[in-house]
Amino acid sequence: MSERIYLETSIFSFYYDTRTAPSAVARHEWTREWWEQSRSQYQFLTSTAVYDELRRGTKPWKEQALAFALTIPAISPTQEIGEIVQVYTAQYVMPRDPLGDALHLAIASYHKCDYLLTWNCEHLANARKFGHIRRVNMLLGLHNPLLITPLELKGGEHDEGGEHDEG
Repeated sequence: MSERIYLETSIFSFYYDTRTAPSAVARHEWTREWWEQSRSQYQFLTSTAVYDELRRGTKPWKEQALAFALTIPAISPTQEIGEIVQVYTAQYVMPRDPLGDALHLAIASYHKCDYLLTWNCEHLANARKFGHIRRVNMLLGLHNPLLITPLELKGGEHDEGGEHDEG
């Protein structure tokens, strides 16, 4: 069975992002490259919370991002997942927004996803938070998905057996 990736809201948003700031352009390109190179290698899922976030968004590309997200199977939050969110916020693992980062982490952890793919490097793909998240998930008996960006998951240009400099 292929590895499972939970796609968080920022992935769909950056796929269509049209901002010209260098960091936004890079994330847009890396997201598209990763999707083109990797979409056949994984099983994807998202959540109805992602759909809701995209619907509430104000970016000009929100309809395109939502249409893309709607092509991915979605999980609906349950009472159990809501209880996990409460623990995450009580333990300061995630901000107190019940419809945000804590919910995405709870869904990916509860459903034993191999990865939670995100561009949110402040609260999710943040190495300084990994230990805390791991400890809380361990106490809750939950799986620990890898919290990473498309850039980290897409691999380098030499990952398929090509030669590379040893420097």
